[in-house]
Amino acid sequence: MNQNNFCIIMAGGVGARFWPMSRQNHPKQFIDILGTGETLIQSTFRRFTKVCPPENIYIVTNEIYKTQVLEQLPIAEEQVLCEPSRRNTAPCIAYANYRIMQKNPDANIVVAPSDHIILKEDVFTEVITSALKASENNDWLLTLGIRPSRPDTGYGYIQYDDTLGDESDARIRKVKTFTEKPQLEMAKQFLASGDFLWNSGIFIWRLKTILSAFNSHLPDVDKLFRAGIGKYATPEEDAFIKQTYSICKSISIDYGVMEKAENVYVLASDFGWSDLGTWGSLYETRNKDDKGNAVVGQHVMLYDSSNCVVNMPKDKLVVLQGLDDYIVVEDAGILLICKKTDEQQIRQFVNDVMIEKGEKYI
Repeated sequence: MNQNNFCIIMAGGVGARFWPMSRQNHPKQFIDILGTGETLIQSTFRRFTKVCPPENIYIVTNEIYKTQVLEQLPIAEEQVLCEPSRRNTAPCIAYANYRIMQKNPDANIVVAPSDHIILKEDVFTEVITSALKASENNDWLLTLGIRPSRPDTGYGYIQYDDTLGDESDARIRKVKTFTEKPQLEMAKQFLASGDFLWNSGIFIWRLKTILSAFNSHLPDVDKLFRAGIGKYATPEEDAFIKQTYSICKSISIDYGVMEKAENVYVLASDFGWSDLGTWGSLYETRNKDDKGNAVVGQHVMLYDSSNCVVNMPKDKLVVLQGLDDYIVVEDAGILLICKKTDEQQIRQFVNDVMIEKGEKYI
């Protein structure tokens, strides 16, 4: 295995749209949402051990989740990079960049969220291997694009042009535009055009390439973390990171770098991907009964109900009648019943619950 291959797994999110199962003190990446015997972060880590030495995999998470990471993954404490506050993905990646640079300045890196579903793991391994090889030999910021199967408004989109990145791999094209989550009609147009892909949020690049990109497009963020050279992996790191995060702005890698850089390429892929951002996206990946219901729970009885996602504790008897296209979830004494079409309101529900009922419910 190539010792220059590194992986950054981003695991600091709260997963509010998966409430009430996902909570602030135990978010979705640490939960076996699929009932496979593995939590989402365990599945993600295992997948990347096929392309990176385990000791080269770094987890960036909020400091309050450090114990859960170490309990769930077979890694050393030094591989867990703890953020004192949430500052979106660009500072997270900048932090990991400089920690990795201290270990191997020739690193070739894949960056991925901790909570995605990958159904075709063999295909995924081949795609990541190909992408790492491409980034190793080119000064590219490479992202994985997913061939869309429907006009989904919950994903960002990447448009590519006819420029081939590599004559030997026609899947790699130069990126033309990034578009945030579109309205339905625009998403339909994207699908019909044939030159748009879903943005997976998975990136591959050489360390030298991404450091150069930060220097060009996010110099203020880069300068903050570059000031820590000599302090990383020493007793001084913790205090330095706390100070840095207290003054660092919150910005995504997409907005801060990818949408500005000229050397951005996309590798078109299809490996059974879902970002598992909502209960609706989980519904798409689950097995369903003849009425289109996706059910987790040993004692769930449905009557005249269809197209629902139901997630219940194994010892809970639940009888549902007359529901169509609903989310029904119970966890730790909290019950959510919500139309699937209105699932984006769950964030607002969580905010209202916090204000009216207190933080213990979120």
